[in-house]
Amino acid sequence: MKANGPTAPRPRRDTALRRVAREARPFLRARTGAVLRLAGWSLLEFAQTFLSGYGVARALDDGFLASRPATGLCWLAVAAVAVLPSVLAARGVFGRLADLVEPLRDGLVRRAVSRALGGALGRSGDVSTRSLSQVTHQSEIARDGWAGLVLTLRSFAFTAAGAVTGLLALAPALLLIVLPPLAVGAALFLATLPPMAARQRAYLAADEAYAAHAGELAASVRDIAAAGTAGRTVAESGALAEAQLAASRSLARWSAVRVLALAVCGRFPPLLLLLAAPWLLRNGLTAGALVGALTYLTQALAPAVQALMTMLGTAGGRLVVVLDRFTNAPPPPEDDPPQAVRDSAPPPADRTAPPAVPAPAPSARRAPAPVAELHEVTFAYGPRAQPVLDRLSLTIAPGEHLAVVGPSGSGKSTLAAVLAGVEPPTGGAVRWRGRPVRAADATSVRVLLPQHAYVFSGSLRDNLRYLSPDARDREIADAAEAIGLEPLLSRLGSLDADVVPDRLSQGERQLVALGRAYLAAPPLLILDEATSRLDPAAETRAELACAALPGALVVVAHRLSSARRAGRTLVMDGPRTRCGTPAQLLRSSALYRDLAGLWEPEDADARGGGLVPDARDAAAVAGRLGTVGTGQDASIGSGDEDEERGVRSSPPPSPV
Repeated sequence: MKANGPTAPRPRRDTALRRVAREARPFLRARTGAVLRLAGWSLLEFAQTFLSGYGVARALDDGFLASRPATGLCWLAVAAVAVLPSVLAARGVFGRLADLVEPLRDGLVRRAVSRALGGALGRSGDVSTRSLSQVTHQSEIARDGWAGLVLTLRSFAFTAAGAVTGLLALAPALLLIVLPPLAVGAALFLATLPPMAARQRAYLAADEAYAAHAGELAASVRDIAAAGTAGRTVAESGALAEAQLAASRSLARWSAVRVLALAVCGRFPPLLLLLAAPWLLRNGLTAGALVGALTYLTQALAPAVQALMTMLGTAGGRLVVVLDRFTNAPPPPEDDPPQAVRDSAPPPADRTAPPAVPAPAPSARRAPAPVAELHEVTFAYGPRAQPVLDRLSLTIAPGEHLAVVGPSGSGKSTLAAVLAGVEPPTGGAVRWRGRPVRAADATSVRVLLPQHAYVFSGSLRDNLRYLSPDARDREIADAAEAIGLEPLLSRLGSLDADVVPDRLSQGERQLVALGRAYLAAPPLLILDEATSRLDPAAETRAELACAALPGALVVVAHRLSSARRAGRTLVMDGPRTRCGTPAQLLRSSALYRDLAGLWEPEDADARGGGLVPDARDAAAVAGRLGTVGTGQDASIGSGDEDEERGVRSSPPPSPV
């Protein structure tokens, strides 16, 4: 049954061309002066086009056919001399073209970089492969396409105006012969633009997908070899290459249709004019006017129309598609890279992550929701690989300090990546604040600091404010004092001093990253061996400062002393996990007792010591863990192991 009342209007489809035009209008309005100056120089091209055909017509009718060769030569000289102003016009046009082209490219680059830094396009690292493609390849496509389009549109407009004015001056009846094939060809050409734009968009999407896959592949060669997934990776690469090839072939097929439209516009008008010549001559058209009309068609109008259609069909289509990708932000990518993200660019969570149970309705008396939860989470690096995480359940409350310890290859960094939403679990669910992990929540919920800290060229102030752009100087100074950045600050001289990443030690880079995270104070801070390059005293100071923040702190420990400072410790040995306080773990976890074998019993801390000077115990534990650090602490595993492989299977662990 139909509802009473007026029918609601159907919303107009927001096409790519409409979105681009909506943003192009203010861009052009702001540069009206540049457009007018460009048009002023183009008037010379109008005059040259008009005089080329009109001069030929007058040279025949008033000169050579009237037995006045001097007059004919004078008109030909006028047509020839008219070329000189067009040369001057070309110089002026190219001089003014930069006023329209360079601001467009600069604006697109700024937009792509802003989105990458803000996380809208980000994946792992400071700039994702998608945003990198926009900053480099796609912005140059837009720049070149816009420059070509401006030149071609300008040339067509003033050339066509000069030709039409000349035809009207010679004989208005000529337009009845010339305009119909031009209109038919233009209509056919315009009909090909939507499918061409769709094919161009598909080709760019396939190109981006292949570029993103290649970037992930380069960063994950070790993971692929360890998990034994080389065959699947080759198949994925082949499928992406085939998709790109299919998109290219489809684009080429529609280009063939465009050739027909070009033929109708460029070849039919002169042909029809020759066929209609007897009728035109019988009805008063002079021979000079006929030759002048052919001059307009063959030397001016047809080349201008062909150049315009070629530009719109190739560079113009690419330009609209590329600009649409800048104006209309693409959705988050469906596949996240397997490497842990750098500390500053939280990537979107994978869409394929299994859904979690929705959080219950809020209650005034209920305790605050956990900041992060793992529910029966399983993770493996391939369909045939043994699980690194096996049905692990873990709850992290607001303000909690959790340490994660275990030998190299036990799954510590994998746990950090899954908890941060970088790696989607192959089973189970991850929740932040009672809700399933979402890309939109990443920047507001957690910060993940990996072992290799990211520092960019710029001032120390900008590096520290990377995650908190509105931080005040007082807050920056407090963060530097809390983390222990005073020596670096003294060496550089001030917060405004330039930071050259290659001139910083690994420990200094980690301190900058820790200061950045401290200033952001996220609800969940995950340190994945983020203090591995610091000495024990500096590590203690940084961890205690981060633990004093109101949010939860998860530390993938490089030294076992990190576990002594935490409220709870999670011991990992592949899928086997145990969680509790140090006292509980000494009773329930044989692995933790092995790891703690380098320390005296708990009362040793009261005496201010902690490291047993027994070389035999140190050698025994070193044989199990792979390496032992220097100083007052022993390192747990190798500091360079960021990913884990080859863990052994075990019965399902009890929930943590």
